[in-house]
Amino acid sequence: MADNQIIDAAKEHFGQVVAQQLERVERLKNEPDWVDYSSISPIVVGMLGGDGIGPSISAETQTVLEHLLRGEVDSGKLEFRVIDGLTIENRAEQMQSIPDDVLAEIKDCHVTLKGPTHTPEQGDGWPNLESANVAMRKELDLFANIRPVRIPAEGIDWTFFRENTEDMYAVGNQGINVTEDLGIDFRVITSQGSRRIIDAAFAHAQRTGRERVTIVTKANIIKTTDGKFLDIAREVSQNYPGIEWDGWYIDIMTAALINPARQKDFQVPALPNLRRHSDGRGGADTGWRRDRRKRERRQAARDVRGDPRQRSQDGAGEPSAVRRPKLAAPRRSHDAGAHRLHGHRREAAQSHRHLRPVRAKARHDRPRHRRDQRRVRRVPHGHRRGSEDRRSLAKVRRGDRVDIAPSKV
Repeated sequence: MADNQIIDAAKEHFGQVVAQQLERVERLKNEPDWVDYSSISPIVVGMLGGDGIGPSISAETQTVLEHLLRGEVDSGKLEFRVIDGLTIENRAEQMQSIPDDVLAEIKDCHVTLKGPTHTPEQGDGWPNLESANVAMRKELDLFANIRPVRIPAEGIDWTFFRENTEDMYAVGNQGINVTEDLGIDFRVITSQGSRRIIDAAFAHAQRTGRERVTIVTKANIIKTTDGKFLDIAREVSQNYPGIEWDGWYIDIMTAALINPARQKDFQVPALPNLRRHSDGRGGADTGWRRDRRKRERRQAARDVRGDPRQRSQDGAGEPSAVRRPKLAAPRRSHDAGAHRLHGHRREAAQSHRHLRPVRAKARHDRPRHRRDQRRVRRVPHGHRRGSEDRRSLAKVRRGDRVDIAPSKV
């Protein structure tokens, strides 16, 4: 029987998680409208160098952007602002994932471009601080992770809208080990959080002339949370009558992404946070890139050797065909118990029997594998090997039970 104290402790922990999420829902209900950047001047872009190589690559990125956006910068519509203080040394000294003064500077910007930051892990000597990326998502409510994937030559033009603040990420560090044998994590999906990411996907499709939004879930298994995400998609779709939408399960959709016949069916996928592995970072991306590399290697081989489908049987007669020379079979030579194969010496077997000449066996008496040789020795001595015995030996190799009777002489 379960210990009531353990259950009560788990209930208390779960109650605290629920209370925090209910407060978050109320904040989402009262969030302000989206910012119209076309009415803002100047747009302030904060350059967050981070640590490691971050400051170097951020500085070079700013140089490139200032050149590309030279007109906006000269006219005063765009302003770049460098923000320091996200190094791991400063974060460890302040014991904050994002120090307060740095966070205040970030909030004064309309757009930020962030370099890499080190996330402490167990045993690396730094304090156990939360990831700066995760902390920034929570503090600034960066709910949309938008990933464009375009390969014009293959007709691929996708824009993934992945929810960035809910799902397992919302309470990923608030799981509980109920006992030594039972650990439980929590998954959070809210109507407000789902509605804004799905609405952003539909609005993008409408603004860019797309025709379809694909909602990706596993609602057939994760019925409550993924089911809510799918229900919200049905509600939002009514506000966009010119945009079609369909629902896919994550595993089937990921397989379709690497299928050239289905790749054009997807335009704007929208998905919860945990389904991130189907976007540009995940298996689908790896799959179609790997297939593309295979096709490129095959084409390169055809350019060198010619297309095998166009060659004649003897390899001649086609201008693109290149005849490949046949390699001579290696020759064996015996030398006092050792075998040489093109100069590469094999060590002789330890048994003295290999030092004596061995009578060549009949062709049907030669086992093809050492495993078969052991089975041949099980046949009683003096039995003649005929066609029946060979068929029985084939059954033995397959693992069938065979009773071999002595052949008649």
